[in-house]
Amino acid sequence: MTKKSLLIIGTVWVEPNSSAAGSRMLQLIELFLKQNHSITFATTTQKTDKAFDLKSLGIDEVSIELNSSTFDDFIKELNPTIVMFDRFMIEEQFGWRVAENCPKAIRVLDTEDLHCLRKVREDCIKNLEDFTIGKLLNSEIAKREIASILRCDLSLIISTFEMEILQNVFKIDKKILYYIPFLLNRIDENKIANWNSFQERKHFTFIGNFLHKPNVDAVLLLKKTIWNQIRSELPKAEIHIYGAYATQQILQLHNEKEGFLLKGYTTNPIEIVEESKVVLAPLRFGAGIKGKLTEAMICGTPSVTTSIGAEGMHLNLPWNGFVEDDFYLFAEKAIKLYLGKEYWKKAQENGIEIINQIYDKEKIGEHFINRLEILQVEIVSHRNQNFLGNLLQHQSLQSKKYMSKWIEEKNKR
Repeated sequence: MTKKSLLIIGTVWVEPNSSAAGSRMLQLIELFLKQNHSITFATTTQKTDKAFDLKSLGIDEVSIELNSSTFDDFIKELNPTIVMFDRFMIEEQFGWRVAENCPKAIRVLDTEDLHCLRKVREDCIKNLEDFTIGKLLNSEIAKREIASILRCDLSLIISTFEMEILQNVFKIDKKILYYIPFLLNRIDENKIANWNSFQERKHFTFIGNFLHKPNVDAVLLLKKTIWNQIRSELPKAEIHIYGAYATQQILQLHNEKEGFLLKGYTTNPIEIVEESKVVLAPLRFGAGIKGKLTEAMICGTPSVTTSIGAEGMHLNLPWNGFVEDDFYLFAEKAIKLYLGKEYWKKAQENGIEIINQIYDKEKIGEHFINRLEILQVEIVSHRNQNFLGNLLQHQSLQSKKYMSKWIEEKNKR
């Protein structure tokens, strides 16, 4: 039997300690490795010192070029069984080349989150407007992202909320969507026994990649609106802010007198969160599910976040702390968790339930691999039933193909 092969075309190199997207990609890679797939990871970007060493897992790392026929030669020779695009922008750039040179390969889009939802929400915050479905439907980025989803054989959707939007608002056929959240280990009694107790923990924490605009906005909001209120009632408390790629705008918020401490990048976020008493995440816009909040749960650390922060993450289960959009009440509930052992313990128990019920990687992984195997057998009929996808593939292949070839010729000159 021929060994199945997977080509992942990444937006960037995998950085699991820098972002939730990096953690998510590594989770998917480990799932495919467990199924004995040979994996090649390719990207156009430069590797940073924060990148995970994929070669240590037996994965081939390849640098590729945009708008270059060298990719055509590369993928023909590799001839993968599955090609996974890391976000819709990558499918736009390489999807037509994959379809043309490897037509039998299953094309999978890992959305990470719905970029159009996050961008429209950001614009509404910036323009002091209310978010509406009409604004989402009329956005340019939504048209691009939905077209990308339609062109692929299967799109991986990380949030239950986004599954609802895609099916009910954009009217996408469920056959080309697959709900697959983070793939996490169950929290067992042994893990719980090794957690720090309520008394042993101290301080508040925020962790987030500062290339991600919702995180920048959240930290500015903490400093300007929330932290003074918390500090006035808890004068010895501190908030520790961690994250990769902090800008000067973020770094200048550091103030030891106020207990607002910028700690920078950490290679071990789990250890940091396990020592913290409460995670704060006042997210005003965003999409997908939030790695900082599942990370809090797997560390037994309660959190306070917003409705957007918790969106699509916990089904009908009670939250791992509090969900609050009024920032005066947000601060009050953060204080309540910090001081109240009973509230804190109950929140911790809620987090355990959420992880074990929703994010169990063994159960999720098995179902996903089964879905891919069925898809490979039924790929011809599957594609025939996706007429809109075929239409968009035809149109985009023509337009992007000739634009790309024009850029390639221009670069040669």
